Amino acid sequence: MLKKLSLSFVALIIFNTPIYAETFDYKLEPKKVSENVWCFLGVLEGPSKTNAGAMVNSCYVKTSDSFVLIDSGPSYQYASQAYEAMSKIAKLPVHTVITTHEHDDHWLGNSFYKEKFNAKIVGPKTINEHYKDGDKTRMFNLLPANAIKDTKIIKVDITPDKTLNMTIGGEDFEMIPIGEKAHTDEDFFIYMPKRKVLFAGDLAMNGRITSNRHGSLLGQLKAIKMMKSKDYEVFVPGHGLNTSKTGMDDAEQYFTLLYERILKALEDEVDTDEITSVITMDEFKDRAMFKALNARNVSEAFTEIEFSED
Repeated sequence: MLKKLSLSFVALIIFNTPIYAETFDYKLEPKKVSENVWCFLGVLEGPSKTNAGAMVNSCYVKTSDSFVLIDSGPSYQYASQAYEAMSKIAKLPVHTVITTHEHDDHWLGNSFYKEKFNAKIVGPKTINEHYKDGDKTRMFNLLPANAIKDTKIIKVDITPDKTLNMTIGGEDFEMIPIGEKAHTDEDFFIYMPKRKVLFAGDLAMNGRITSNRHGSLLGQLKAIKMMKSKDYEVFVPGHGLNTSKTGMDDAEQYFTLLYERILKALEDEVDTDEITSVITMDEFKDRAMFKALNARNVSEAFTEIEFSED
């Protein structure tokens, strides 16, 4: 009898933890970063069953008649809970969702906004080219079942191939493509000229090392130059907590130093198999995810620049 009670007690504890709860509780709290702009800022980690993908930054812009969303997050449940939190600030529909790039932690929440509001999805054509309904993307494999449930892959409605200017409810948005591979094959940043707010997507991160596994060092440097040309007071990275004017400093310093050191290594005829011991980027070793991501960034960037020099 005692054994049965013990097993029942253990089961009760297990199935009342967040991973086994009916729906994962993201405990989302919006941070106001500018007038009419709020963001949910993620933890400085990779996606996991513990954080359920809440390591990404997702932002709401309040207009006169609706919310505009920049990057909807990693799941339907995340998006639903983000909207619930924002409804306490203003009870407005979401008519437009802007997606900055194709990494799924930034857009799998689109299915919630399409289902609830029939929101217009604006983003890269690569999502439509690389994903279809029923595919099990990275988040489907990494997130707990109670966080990813109800999530579907939704096609992008509008896929700009040049700068798209939008005025929505009195707020102006510029959706600007990089025009070449940068963080991914197709990246956009969003600029609000009147508010002087820039949303970088994953073209810049801070407080952690970026993952450039699908990217280009040369494209990243171009993107940073393009973003620097804008007059912004608020800079929202795709991952990171610093939304001030200095929010791009980490990314700019990292990629610039990496490029300079690769050129020097090529001049010194450093071999590919020793490049990560020559270029260590130790100035950034206190950043989150340095051990997990830095060596691969160095290795792949070296290969890119080596072949571009031929």
